[in-house]
Amino acid sequence: MSGKIRVSKTVQSKSFELRHQDAEKKWVVIDADGVILGRLAAAIALRLRGKHRPTFTPSVDCGDNVIVINAEKVKMTGHKAETKPFFYHTGFPGGIKERTRDKILAGAHPERVIMKAVERMMPRGPLGRRQMTNLKVYKGAEHPHAAQNPAKIDFAALNRKNKRG
Repeated sequence: MSGKIRVSKTVQSKSFELRHQDAEKKWVVIDADGVILGRLAAAIALRLRGKHRPTFTPSVDCGDNVIVINAEKVKMTGHKAETKPFFYHTGFPGGIKERTRDKILAGAHPERVIMKAVERMMPRGPLGRRQMTNLKVYKGAEHPHAAQNPAKIDFAALNRKNKRG
């Protein structure tokens, strides 16, 4: 044996971490006409968080800005629209109220059904609340964000289970 000692140099790999100022946000528009609510909400939550990107960092708002149109035409499987209630409280003692999803969809603010479904799939905390501000939901087919040139995502065509006739 020779008197040389071999020392192996280990290369430390540094994992990528995105910074807030380096995150580039895109605008996408999704048509909710005839689409299943739960599948739509899961896809929106994924885009809002940025998990569809290879540069996803959990502590950074790196998701897209999502515009949802035709919120009143969203569908649900089974009898969820008639039987599953949303609860809210008036703030007074004994003031818990409930409304079913079909009553909300037929009312003045049908976009609240999609907002609440997505909100319940987002993380609770300051970052989750900040990411929820990137979601814009509209009752009809018109939206005021045409200047951002949003890319259209045909969510119903991605999977045959996404759309209900």
